[in-house]
Amino acid sequence: MVALVLRRLAIPGAYLAAAIFALHPVHVESVAWITEQKNTLSAVFYLGAMLVYLRFDQAWKTSLYWWALGLFALGLLSKTTTAALPAALLVIFWWQRGKLLARRDVLPLIPFFVLGLASGLFTAWVERKLVGAEGPEFALTLVQRGLIAGRVIWFYLGKLFWPGELIFFYPRWHVSQAVWWQYLFPLAAILLFLAFWRLRRRWRGPLAALLFFVGTLFPALGFCNVYPFLFSFVADHFQYLASLGVITLVSAAAVLLLARWGLWGRVVGYAMCLLLLATLGTLTWRQSRIYADLETLYRVTLDKNPTCWLVHYNLGVALADRQQIGDAIREFQRALAIRPDYFEAHNNLGAALVLQGRLDEAAPHYQKALEIRPDCEQAHCNLGNVLSSWGRLDEAAAHYQKALEIKSDYAFARYNFALVLARLGRLDEAIIQYRKALEINPNYAEAHNNLGDALVGKGRLDEAITHYQKALEIKPGNAQTHYNLGLALARRGQVDKAIAHYQKALEIKPDYVKAHSTLGDLLASQGNLDEAVRHYLVVLRSNPRDVRGHVQLGKVMACQGKPQAAEVYFREALHRKPSNAEACSGLAMALEQQGKIEEALRYYQESLQLGPKQPDILNNLAWIRATHPDPRFRDGAKAVEHALQANQLSGGRQPGLLDTLAAAYAEAGRFPEAIATARKALDLATRQNNRALADVLRARIALYDAGRPYHQTLPASAPPPKP
Repeated sequence: MVALVLRRLAIPGAYLAAAIFALHPVHVESVAWITEQKNTLSAVFYLGAMLVYLRFDQAWKTSLYWWALGLFALGLLSKTTTAALPAALLVIFWWQRGKLLARRDVLPLIPFFVLGLASGLFTAWVERKLVGAEGPEFALTLVQRGLIAGRVIWFYLGKLFWPGELIFFYPRWHVSQAVWWQYLFPLAAILLFLAFWRLRRRWRGPLAALLFFVGTLFPALGFCNVYPFLFSFVADHFQYLASLGVITLVSAAAVLLLARWGLWGRVVGYAMCLLLLATLGTLTWRQSRIYADLETLYRVTLDKNPTCWLVHYNLGVALADRQQIGDAIREFQRALAIRPDYFEAHNNLGAALVLQGRLDEAAPHYQKALEIRPDCEQAHCNLGNVLSSWGRLDEAAAHYQKALEIKSDYAFARYNFALVLARLGRLDEAIIQYRKALEINPNYAEAHNNLGDALVGKGRLDEAITHYQKALEIKPGNAQTHYNLGLALARRGQVDKAIAHYQKALEIKPDYVKAHSTLGDLLASQGNLDEAVRHYLVVLRSNPRDVRGHVQLGKVMACQGKPQAAEVYFREALHRKPSNAEACSGLAMALEQQGKIEEALRYYQESLQLGPKQPDILNNLAWIRATHPDPRFRDGAKAVEHALQANQLSGGRQPGLLDTLAAAYAEAGRFPEAIATARKALDLATRQNNRALADVLRARIALYDAGRPYHQTLPASAPPPKP
């Protein structure tokens, strides 16, 4: 397109200029850096609009005019730099004709100027108010801006003629009105302009090229605030279009000189041009390699500009994304060493320290970020996360609320706020926050999962199951959600479905200890003891010190009629936690099964002291005291005491416990009470269609009528308990 425009203008060396434009290394940044795709895209519309308008200038066809205006508008929508097009066209017309006519040259371009001005003003507003191009770093006097502009012009000219030491981010100059040599740059620029002005009567080309170059560069000269000035006053991509003026001038001059020397159109002339292009191509190839990936780009930049705090920060972000947290922390620290008030670096350094578990170091950085930017919702949320992990829930909640005051649609903050509310026991408020987070982001799988947890806490199982299922639709590979759904389904009595979800959780995460333990419990409750044992063994292999695993395995072994094995597991549990009432009672039952009654009684008594009194333990103790064949272990009064407590705790509606109470009354010699209690147990057993127990109770009532207590026959070992 450059070649087409230059050929239409009949400028010598059009193809040479186009080749230089294509191969010049200062343009690598515009092509290789994806952020500057807007540069190359806008250039297409810019050159297209220029080409069509030049045709309109010759033919004066209305359709061409509107095509040119439309392409110009598309260029503005791509990048505001194209706003310089109408001024560039006036420079071209002046160069062609030696003067400008208002009606022919200026008036048709007024709509272009209006669109360009509107776009420029809007972009300036965006840069200041939305991007952040204002503050102390941009508080420059008019003189300082003039010093910057002069130096910028010579900087870009220097890089065009000698493209060495090209950097992604150049060092930011220290501009001072008190430094005399800085005035040399604008003074030299003015002298160059005056020289070309005097030369205009003979050759207008040099002045036209300079006007095109400086005019296209104007937004980047320093008179307008642009965000990149925060870290550098120059960047290669700023002169992408502007370079066309200088490249065209040099190319045309080279061709004319070669023609004057009789070398143009001959091998020597072409060889010289090809040597130039080969040199530029080689430099461009080398420059392009630094854009292979972010880390390469940033490290090469830091080799040449080690004080660039922004590159240190960006490198830290790139390293953190690659989970190289230690290296990322060092880069964030280097950025802060250069610019201590860089709140983004404080915030991200805090986040990196959190990933390493260094919360005490992270919190001050979040606090510093908030001192610099009190309205940074992300820093409030991050500090809230640290405070939450420390258990300072009220303070964490305050920071989440502040983050939401700043940005009400901050789904992550709402989610974390809900987590804290749930931990504070404020489930109704937590549910509201989870729902709001899901209104903002309906595909927030974690919010669905934790909303399910909160709903389970409120007993709303059906709603909870719906949200767990939604979370699994979004993230089917989440083991915890499968586990949570299994728990909810088990509570709903849907045991088979619950087991399927526990198994799915274990497919995803085979070392998921909680899932092994809970699945083991569920399988044991169904009588699938061998499978339960397999899962409990996984728990113990994962953590041999897991007390609950030992207890559960002891229970299963007892249910399988293996009291010796059960004893081993219960003793191991008590060795690790002597105050575990469940292990103590389990050991007592295992000992009772083996006929070790004296030791069993001792552990039954200990279990009653360690934990809340349980009907089953009291019943076992009462049964031994009332019915054991060895009179040393019988004690009617104590048997009655334990049996009464067991019946009271169970509501007095279990025939088995009433049978024990009747036997205790008989052992204590209180036969009328024994008969009455046994008859009540018989009535309940009959109504429950428990024929075996009913037959036993009839036989015992006959004993009690005869004034005889019921005693077991030797050997007296307890039967295996039910799962």
